[in-house]
Amino acid sequence: MKAAEHTERMIQGWTRIQVHRADLAIRRRDGTMIWQRNLSVDDLPLGWARAENAHGADVYIRPARGHDWPLVFLDDVPVPLAKPLALEYGAMVVQTSPEGGCHIWIPCDRALHEHARLRVQRRLAEKLGADKGSVSGEHLGRLAGFKNWKRGGCWVNVLCEMETYPRLPIPQEFLAVAAVEKTHQPMESKKIPGSPPARSRAGDGSPSGMEWAWVCRLLEMGQDPEQVYQMLVDRAASRRGEDVERYARRTVERALERVRGAFKSRR
Repeated sequence: MKAAEHTERMIQGWTRIQVHRADLAIRRRDGTMIWQRNLSVDDLPLGWARAENAHGADVYIRPARGHDWPLVFLDDVPVPLAKPLALEYGAMVVQTSPEGGCHIWIPCDRALHEHARLRVQRRLAEKLGADKGSVSGEHLGRLAGFKNWKRGGCWVNVLCEMETYPRLPIPQEFLAVAAVEKTHQPMESKKIPGSPPARSRAGDGSPSGMEWAWVCRLLEMGQDPEQVYQMLVDRAASRRGEDVERYARRTVERALERVRGAFKSRR
């Protein structure tokens, strides 16, 4: 099967379960992330992505944010475990390297908002031993039919195609999660007892100051740091440009230091 056919089969698998909009992203060799957001899967700029990939950029995709989708993602699942999942739940298995684990896209029996997808992913990752660092409800996976330059330029291939049925049954407990707000408010409130409310630095009303207060507040309430990082990348991308990932990582690291310090001081 040719590379373009792997891409087509991955996209067709998503449309088969009514996932019809996607975010496409490329990461260049220098770390720059370039996004194409909330596009119809029929309008994805695949020619542009192939040209970037030929020059060393990695290509990623996810169901578009801001919508409910019947699809959850797992990373770094070994092939011997991934194939039974494909049979049991009609999951798509994307092999990202010959020696590494697979990306698994598991169709669900109902559409889930982002925070519900996060909870399902957490449960599955713990049960199956998948990468817990790739659990966020909106994580990117590699697009099949492109080279994985992190692994020396090997091809990313569809190993098992998506089936319409069967689907992963979602327990009632996950349906009670509050709908995701556009401001990305955290789904659980686990504020550190006695910690002071986060404020922008010295009354700093600049975008960076406001983002600092926002990140601190999310971490104080128990949000996963990696998810906060991804949120900040999305929020600040248009303003920070090529520097956004360094900025987001540094902001989250410094905010974690602040939150942990506040916790220790009250023990």
